Amino acid sequence: MPDRVHGELFALSDASIFATVTGNGPPLLLLHGFPETHLMWRDIARLLASRFTVVCADLRGYGASSCPSTVSDPLAYSKRAMAKDMIELMAKVGFGHFMVCGNDRGGRVAYRMALDHSGLIEKLAVLDIVPTDDSWNRADDRFALAFWPWSLLAQSPPLPERLIVGAPEAVIDQALEGWGSSATAFPPEVKRAYVQALSDPDHVHAICEEYRAAASIDREHDAEDRIADRKIDCPVLALWSATGALAEWYSSEGGPLALWRQWSDKVEGCAVLGGHFFPEEHPRDTAETLARFFGGPGTAL
Repeated sequence: MPDRVHGELFALSDASIFATVTGNGPPLLLLHGFPETHLMWRDIARLLASRFTVVCADLRGYGASSCPSTVSDPLAYSKRAMAKDMIELMAKVGFGHFMVCGNDRGGRVAYRMALDHSGLIEKLAVLDIVPTDDSWNRADDRFALAFWPWSLLAQSPPLPERLIVGAPEAVIDQALEGWGSSATAFPPEVKRAYVQALSDPDHVHAICEEYRAAASIDREHDAEDRIADRKIDCPVLALWSATGALAEWYSSEGGPLALWRQWSDKVEGCAVLGGHFFPEEHPRDTAETLARFFGGPGTAL
């Protein structure tokens, strides 16, 4: 992180999770997506630290966090297991109740936290996603071509692992430059860090296992919640790229807000400037929007 914020590896019951903690105020957990790490929040964390205690974590299997084996636990990379990590992490930091914002894969962990641990999550923000089972149920040729990690990384091992480890730079280049965001949003040192994170075979295998879980057990968990009419109790903010897939694909159904309102009665949100990585493209705008939601009306940075 640019501010030289101290990071620590926290030993939890099933994994070791790397996280940074900075700032003062109500606790706010920030979760990254693919192919990023906690570094994606580098500018936003600095801005929000004036109002919140900001915790930026690497999901299990990503960044500097550990890679639990699926041999003894086939559900190790379900969002339910990853959500449990974050509940334990925040307790270690000293917070039993907190707010959470997740981008991309982190958003899937974040909304699972709100469903499985409703009494602990005070507010939830999800960035550029719709629920996992909703995504798969509406998948078409556009989905297969644009969201290639969903299908490629979910293939049986070791094919996707070998492909990614063999060309991590190509994966990073295609994602950062091909998903609607400007390449200038990623400083060289950050891009190098993302490439390095995709160069370790154990972490790449873990990431693929996470995508395999999204195509299987995560869908089942979502479907079970839908059948049980289980909803997210806390206020929800949904933001998505105005030029990205979510702004177009679900328009006939009322857009992303309509899908999220099937999961919560307290949803607000809108499309924002930038591509899929809009938090890195427009950190101040994103931070200000998050501050108003998490801090309440009139909260300014």
